[in-house]
Amino acid sequence: MKSDINVCTRWKENHEQPVYTLADNCPRCDASTENTAPAPFDPTDAHGEYRRALKQRVRQ
Repeated sequence: MKSDINVCTRWKENHEQPVYTLADNCPRCDASTENTAPAPFDPTDAHGEYRRALKQRVRQ
């Protein structure tokens, strides 16, 4: 089972430090939460083609 760690979206206004939780809402202020992990890839990555080509050359 995979769990995403979320952070309160309004922690800068409502808290002194980030509030992390597994829930969809902040346990302290009931604001919504967002995923803290970065996206696995960016579809608009300008250098992605070159990075993939380099990986192919290294593997061979």
